[in-house]
Amino acid sequence: MARLYANENFPHPVVQQLQDLGHEVLTSGEADKANRVIPDDEVLEFASSEGRAVLTLNRKHFVRLHQSGKPHHGIIACTFNPNFKEQAGSIDEEIRNHPNLQQQLLRINRPADDPKG
Repeated sequence: MARLYANENFPHPVVQQLQDLGHEVLTSGEADKANRVIPDDEVLEFASSEGRAVLTLNRKHFVRLHQSGKPHHGIIACTFNPNFKEQAGSIDEEIRNHPNLQQQLLRINRPADDPKG
């Protein structure tokens, strides 16, 4: 399973679901990096130094970092989904489809509302 680093703004219930699915997820709080206003490039560097892909809701900045060619162990950029179990399942599925996250940018979007529903 994947080694991940949850950026400070990433929902803890999704982290818990991912851990239940077998992923090793380190949070910014566990890494003693919470509430310190760490720049995104430093977040990416820290995650990479730990051999982890970044989980983030801060899509724009991390997509830009990926496009800059900066080396990394993966970026999983998500939209906010209040259905945490669904979001964790979508992340897990994408990780399974991309077992080598090195230099990969995965985009996880909340499914559109069902027009029938």
